[in-house]
Amino acid sequence: MNNTSDNNNENTPISKKRCRANKLECYDWLSDLPESHSETEMVEVQFKNTRKGYYKNSTHIHLEKGDMVAVEGNPGHDIGEVTLTGRLVLLQMKKNGVKLDNPDLKRVYRKAKPNDLEKYEEAKSREHDTMLRARKIAEDLNLDMKIGDVEYQGDGNKAIFYYIADDRVDFRQLIKVLAEAFRVRIEMKQIGARQEAGRIGGIGPCGRQLCCSSWMTNFVSVATSAARYQDISLNPQKLAGQCAKLKCCLNFEVDAYVEGQKKLPSREVALETKDNTYYHFKTDIFKRQMTYSTSKEIAANLVTVDASRVFEVIALNKKGIKPDKLEVLDDQEPVKKDFEDVVGQDSLTRFDKSKKRSGNNGGNGQNRRRKKPGFKRNNGNEASGATTGQETASSQNGVRGNNNRNGNNNNGKNNSNNRTGSTPE
Repeated sequence: MNNTSDNNNENTPISKKRCRANKLECYDWLSDLPESHSETEMVEVQFKNTRKGYYKNSTHIHLEKGDMVAVEGNPGHDIGEVTLTGRLVLLQMKKNGVKLDNPDLKRVYRKAKPNDLEKYEEAKSREHDTMLRARKIAEDLNLDMKIGDVEYQGDGNKAIFYYIADDRVDFRQLIKVLAEAFRVRIEMKQIGARQEAGRIGGIGPCGRQLCCSSWMTNFVSVATSAARYQDISLNPQKLAGQCAKLKCCLNFEVDAYVEGQKKLPSREVALETKDNTYYHFKTDIFKRQMTYSTSKEIAANLVTVDASRVFEVIALNKKGIKPDKLEVLDDQEPVKKDFEDVVGQDSLTRFDKSKKRSGNNGGNGQNRRRKKPGFKRNNGNEASGATTGQETASSQNGVRGNNNRNGNNNNGKNNSNNRTGSTPE
């Protein structure tokens, strides 16, 4: 059974063979075109976390998504997973600003052998201990930095140390100590707090996985103005995420709030009425309702009106007219529409009513049929009136003949009675 499944996996089309799901995975919408996978020698290879690279398959090895390959490193070789092949790689290179004629493009050596994968797993197992030890060394050297992650190259000859620092750090002495301690080539990479949170991962206050660790790849700066546009309380503890920076989700809906605010009157304009002067207090952008207060400092005599009423009062104030009250008067209050179902004014049971009516009409129709003059009853049997004139005439003649016979019989009976009952006087 195992051999059969392995053979099926080898013969599986490229469109059905998928690599592990991650936030940097690109959907290959050209997978159903086999000819597109042989148009270029470039392949996309992904390493630990968010590190990706584009390599040249100069030896024309048959590669598919999900294959583990050994690629050229600096120095030695690295182990990564093929995440994209064919024409779509060229589009991704153009998107990421990687030029095809770049002389620094590295190449693919071979598919990873079992020995290569063993060294790769051994190097990965040392990453956590190396990170803890490197933090201790940086602390002993009094460096204002935090080492967030360590990544070993596939052959174990090089290690990349990712660190966070607010200011510029002179880590030349640190590199020397780390090289002596781990006997590998050291490379330092500075990352931001958002990138560190994305590499570590976690659960946000919304109960879902962090956006930076699940799908976000580009981090845009978040300002406090995004919270002001959405009328969110400027509480640093609630606005900050696990990276101690403003939450990225503050930028998700700010554009909708900005567009909605453009359709509302200015908040700086005070509304004049005969009884008082009202100042803006708060706004519900999507309901288009604005709340005004009679005091600038505190919430006093709050009145909530629709944005159309605010426009109307502003127009009256420009003409020098002050309305009696800010809110809409009772006689001017618009009529609210009742709830309407999805079918509009028609009732969902309108067809049932029509059936009932048709049933009643059917009963009346039967009564009408009984009263029609074309139907005759004779000893409980109905005879249709749709007969020809000859048949009716013959039937009438037959009735007359019967009557004559009955008359003759009666006359005979009378005669016999006369004969028997008459006596000579």
